[in-house]
Parts: sequence; C-alpha cells; structure tokens
Amino acid sequence: MRSVRSSGITTVHEARSALGQRLRELRQQAGLSGRQLAESLSWAPSKVSKLENGRQTPTAEDIREWTRSTASEDQSETLLTSLHTLDLQYAEWQRQLKTGFASHQNTIAHLDERTRFFRAFEPTVVPGLLQTAGYARERFTQGATTLKVPHDVDEAVRVRTQRHEILYRPDKRFHFVLTEAALRYRLCATEVMLGQLDRLVSLSTLPNVKLGIIAFSTRYTVAPWHGFWILDHDRVMVETYSAELNLAQPSEVKLYGTAFEQLAAVATYGRAARALITQISDGLSAEVSQVSEDSE
Repeated sequence: MRSVRSSGITTVHEARSALGQRLRELRQQAGLSGRQLAESLSWAPSKVSKLENGRQTPTAEDIREWTRSTASEDQSETLLTSLHTLDLQYAEWQRQLKTGFASHQNTIAHLDERTRFFRAFEPTVVPGLLQTAGYARERFTQGATTLKVPHDVDEAVRVRTQRHEILYRPDKRFHFVLTEAALRYRLCATEVMLGQLDRLVSLSTLPNVKLGIIAFSTRYTVAPWHGFWILDHDRVMVETYSAELNLAQPSEVKLYGTAFEQLAAVATYGRAARALITQISDGLSAEVSQVSEDSE
C-alpha cells in the first residue's frame, strides 16, 4: 500500500521534471549556458538549475521570460498549458490561499456543484461538509496561523456553512468514513466538539448520506495513511501540510477507489455508528461536568 501514499506525489514530480527538461532543451537550442540565461534574465544561476531539474515550479511569467530569452516564444502556450496542468495536480497552499480561505472555499463550492457522488475518508478530522461552524472556525484559525495567510476566518466559515446545503439535495450522494480517532482528537474546545458530535448523529440519518466509523478495535485491511476525497470517478483530492494534490489519472483514481472500499468495508454504520458517537459524546459530557464540579 505504499503506492497509495506516493503515487500522486510521484506523478507531480514527474510532471515538474518533464517541464524542466523541456525548458533545458529550449535553452540548449538557443546555444545558451545556464549562467548566460540567468544573466539575461537577471536571475540567480541557481534558479535556472532548480527549474530545469524539477526542484522548483516556474511561474507563468518565468515561462514567458524564458521563451523570450531563448527565442522560442512559439512554445509559450504549450508550456503554459503544462504549467496549468501541474498547478491543478499540485496546488501549494501559500499560492491558493494568498487571498484567504474564503476564495478557496468558493472554488470548492463550484466543484461541489459539478459532483454527484462524494466519497471521503478522514483519519484525523471531521470532513468539511460535516463540520459545525464552531469546528470549522477552529480549523481555519489553525490553518491561518500555520500557513501565515490572510485571516478571513469569518467569511470562510460563512462560505463553508453555505456549502452544507448540498447535503440536502436528492441529486447528490455522500459516503463518509471516519476513524474513531477523528472523533476523539482534541482539535477544539470540548463544548465545540460536543456540538460537532451531535451534528454527526443528525446528519447520519439523512437518506443520501452514508456515515461510517472505524472503531479503535477494528482490524484494518488497508492502513489509514491519510485522508482523501474522491469526486465521482474522476478526481482524487489529498491535502498535505504544504499543498493540495489533485489526481486525475484513471489508475490513481482506481487505486484510491479500491482503498476506500477496503476502509469502508470495516466501518460500522447506522445505529452502531451513532452508538459509538454517542458513547464518545457521553464521555466528553462527563468531563465537562467533572470540571464544573471541581470549580465550584
């Protein structure tokens, strides 16, 4: 199963390397050394090396300047198309969130509109479409602090909450699989988590929502390496600390589909899932009560 973890990253690396190789070919065809090209562009020589060896992703302006300096402007559009494809595959959070979280939430909302069947596995957090406003606020606040991006948390929470409306649309289907750990991790205040657990119980009764919980005692058939979303049968989205991977190769989508099926097969659903959520909620409520008693 190591391939499930690395296939998307490997594909992105290969795409970046291929783009770098094409840039090198254009430089060589122009009869320029790396240092000469760097000097003509007022770049550090190391930048040319990083771009050609796939260690840095060029910007659209980098490509335009490169083709102008190598007299290969007729190749600009082809290279820019390759860059766009690469950006879709590997979208760095610093670039995606430079204007804040709300804009990215609107982008996802457009994807929501086109998607009919959502499958999501989350081992550590409650999926965005199932989050309460309080839980979402904690996630956005933490993200803004970690990534040092604009703090538009209020607007981001509002947009995410609006996205929840699609859960009630009969033309959409949802299958969520969460680990018990995702319901127990202390990622927000206890009172916020209690509200979140209550919402999960409520949403699990919707006719088009299938919610599975994998208990700690479950014997896994595939390791829960990381969370991922599968949109219809066309795209897989994986979030890392630094970027969002968008995988669209049929072999990758099929691989993640198989992993999801194996994870979903060992989850509990319906009353059993709600009973587990309620058990966790009761434990948290007891903690709150104990703290209140101790403070009196």
